[in-house]
Amino acid sequence: MRAAVRRHVIIVTAVHGPSARFLPEAYTSLCEQELPDGWTWRWVVQEDGTGDAVAPYIPDDARVTFRQGRPGGPGVARTIALAHADGPYVKVLDADDRLTPGALARDLAALEGGPGIGWTTSGVLDLLPDGSTAGFPGDPEAGPIERGALLDSWRTNDFRAPVHPASLCVRRDLLLALGGWMALPASEDTGLLLALNAVSRGWFTAEAGLLYRKWSGQVTGHASHVDPAERAARMAVAESRARALAASTWTYAPNQPA
Repeated sequence: MRAAVRRHVIIVTAVHGPSARFLPEAYTSLCEQELPDGWTWRWVVQEDGTGDAVAPYIPDDARVTFRQGRPGGPGVARTIALAHADGPYVKVLDADDRLTPGALARDLAALEGGPGIGWTTSGVLDLLPDGSTAGFPGDPEAGPIERGALLDSWRTNDFRAPVHPASLCVRRDLLLALGGWMALPASEDTGLLLALNAVSRGWFTAEAGLLYRKWSGQVTGHASHVDPAERAARMAVAESRARALAASTWTYAPNQPA
């Protein structure tokens, strides 16, 4: 009798030297995941640059692929990592973050079970330097996020999405159809989230699926991230792309099951 074909959830992680030391914790959170029968995960770690700082933190595990490339920011690193993503679903996991137990199984349940669902997000907890956690106010109700529901909320709330893009899990073919992450110096994940919502229904799981680490070296903590002129330009491009996609009337219709 032939063995059953195992299907993969591809975990994509962009990493640079300062965040490499957190990779063992990210890996532990992956190893603690319990997936439905017939499913497994593969982890693609893409360094944003070349050098010797990251490789020592890569686990010796056949499920892990490590690549390096010229620097271009986390969006570029994640997008080029898709060359090694051979499963139907792609899950984002930043190098300094951790999944909570059951996060992948909940993502799969939504993507496999929800009618026309192209992507999922979940509740997120800030992981503070002292090890404590803090939640985000204003999460939406659990369940489907209808096409186009995020953009106006994002704009009226100082360009803050009601769901966290770092918790994204998405169908690989939809991600590729949109060109991966946006070519922006920051907010590339928010831009992708808005584009996804412009063409596809999503899903929000209220249970926290991600511990989002707060630390002094994270990119979003740099002064350049909040430079008013650059931030305004990033938001304008992200919004224009989402509105152009919505106006195109193209709607993603996934096959069920994957």
